Amino acid sequence: MDQNAYIEQAAAHFRTLLTEQLNRQERMAQGSPAKDFSRMERIVIGLIPGDGIGPILMAQARRVLEKLLADEIANGRVELRDIEGLTIENRTAQGKAIPDEVLASIKDCDVLLKGPTETPKGGTLESANVAMRRELDLFANVRPVSVPKLGIDWTFFRENTEGEYALGSRGVEVPGMLSMDFKVTTDAGTRRIAKAAFDFARANGKTNVAIVTKANIMKKTDGMFTRICHEVAADYPEITAEDWYIDIMTANLVNPEIRSRFQVFVLPNLYGDIITDEAAQIQGGVGTAGSANTGSQYAMFEAVHGTAPRLIADGEGDYANPASILKAAELLLRHIAMADKADQLAATMYLCTETEQRVIMTGHRDGASCAQFVDYLLEKL
Repeated sequence: MDQNAYIEQAAAHFRTLLTEQLNRQERMAQGSPAKDFSRMERIVIGLIPGDGIGPILMAQARRVLEKLLADEIANGRVELRDIEGLTIENRTAQGKAIPDEVLASIKDCDVLLKGPTETPKGGTLESANVAMRRELDLFANVRPVSVPKLGIDWTFFRENTEGEYALGSRGVEVPGMLSMDFKVTTDAGTRRIAKAAFDFARANGKTNVAIVTKANIMKKTDGMFTRICHEVAADYPEITAEDWYIDIMTANLVNPEIRSRFQVFVLPNLYGDIITDEAAQIQGGVGTAGSANTGSQYAMFEAVHGTAPRLIADGEGDYANPASILKAAELLLRHIAMADKADQLAATMYLCTETEQRVIMTGHRDGASCAQFVDYLLEKL
């Protein structure tokens, strides 16, 4: 195929992508009311094991939820529902990021607690997380990071459905010559993540929101993101909105002279993915952080870390630390208007990991297993 043929093929492909994204912008602009979990008579919590260490962690997370929600499960207000099939084997066999029958089961739930899922390097199989965020319109990825002794109390609002990830598996290639991927920023998508960040700041007495981009280089997409965030900020005069570039912000997070001044961050997708892992490492590692992915109709809560194939290969999967998935469970409980149970879990986790420390996990055979730690946690609950 000659160059002109590749150009025509790429132009037709881009026209399809542009049409899809404009239609998505129109749907988002219409909006939809958010669920009020405090008024719901029945809440279905879907449990998705995932790959690698995921099933090990999720089995223990289920035990914790069963204890905390025992009364609600008994009276039928809450159902814990296992969702099978979101595994690398099934996804690869069907050639779909989320097989149709699995997606149908997911959409029958109100909220999800999810273990890590594997994404192959290369090929065309999309990340299950990216697909789920798109299919359920989970536009806000919210990650809290807290290290009181360092004066750190951060909350990150990462836009979850756009940026480089929205079309990351749908770029164009001229074999042997070049490859191009696409980045997308929409007005409606940016306004809703900005509003989520500023609403959180106002509700929690925060006075500073950092808008993190690379708008000096990515002038169209990041420039638009910055402009819209400031338009939204005008409705919150008591909150200071500051612009930061992603490269200097990654340095600021490890700078003890400045990092304690930051409170709330709002970022496009890729930057948020990278910098929240850095923040989690400051907290003690990605195994200590949970993640909330929320939209108006659905929400998914997950461990931040991956599937840990080395632990599985070494036969040490049972020693995986459940801290991240339990933090995600805490975030889930807050989302469904059960803050008292979330507080109970958070306080007990702090007791077990910081105060008493009677059962120590190392991630290997020289420490406690995941199940042994949860035995200890349940005893304290």
